[in-house]
Amino acid sequence: MAVGIFDSGLGGLTVLNAAQKRLPDVTFLYYGDNARAPYGVRDAEDVYQLTKQAVHDMWSKGCDLVILACNTASAAALRRMQEEGLPKGKRVLGVFVPLIEALTERQWGDNSPPREVEVKHVALFATPATVASRAFQRELAFRAIGVDVEAQACGGVVDAIEDGDMILSEALVRSHVDALMRKMPKPQAAILGCTHYPLMEKEFQAALGENVKVFSQGNLVAESLADYLERHPDMAGTGEGGYFTTGDPKRVSDRATQFLRREITFQAA
Repeated sequence: MAVGIFDSGLGGLTVLNAAQKRLPDVTFLYYGDNARAPYGVRDAEDVYQLTKQAVHDMWSKGCDLVILACNTASAAALRRMQEEGLPKGKRVLGVFVPLIEALTERQWGDNSPPREVEVKHVALFATPATVASRAFQRELAFRAIGVDVEAQACGGVVDAIEDGDMILSEALVRSHVDALMRKMPKPQAAILGCTHYPLMEKEFQAALGENVKVFSQGNLVAESLADYLERHPDMAGTGEGGYFTTGDPKRVSDRATQFLRREITFQAA
């Protein structure tokens, strides 16, 4: 078996890349539901059903631990899957908590009561579905008080990235940052609340200005995963990993190779 990393498309590769660098001895299985991407414009029930189907497929391929490297899936499916009960020996984790722990300067796994934090004004850039779920705000409220979050639904960005249209992606990023800053002129921090967005991190930073601290998920999730596997070494397992997609393997492989600048070969899920 291997540690599974799931995303609706290619954005989760930013998490996978960071995890592979942080944990070179761990085998990973990446699963992209590219045939049904993007999830960010789907309703919560649809996202839940698609995520559940993919995670079950990953379990059947030998993954005991699956990371939902998709903020929309983490927002719409994670808590429900956990509350409904997971099979014995199986775990599903999301990507919100490591980000919030970094933002609020809490240690990994710190479950103490919420408290005042230094950052008071936070810009959240995410898919329409993630913004509508308010999952980020809900998780933040467990850990911090007095933080003003202004969310911007970034329609079109994921599609442009998946299509490899970086010119359109950059234009959309600038447009969404402008829209948010009309509502919150001086954010102290910005959350890239979609695993596709780190591919445009420089563009977000340039549009926001150098005084805004931009939080991206890849390295934070990788560090949190390393901590989790140190406490639960049996979840790393052994066995075959690989790259699986519900979409066209050749097209997805070409896009993935372009994104990570190393050859990636997907096979049909």
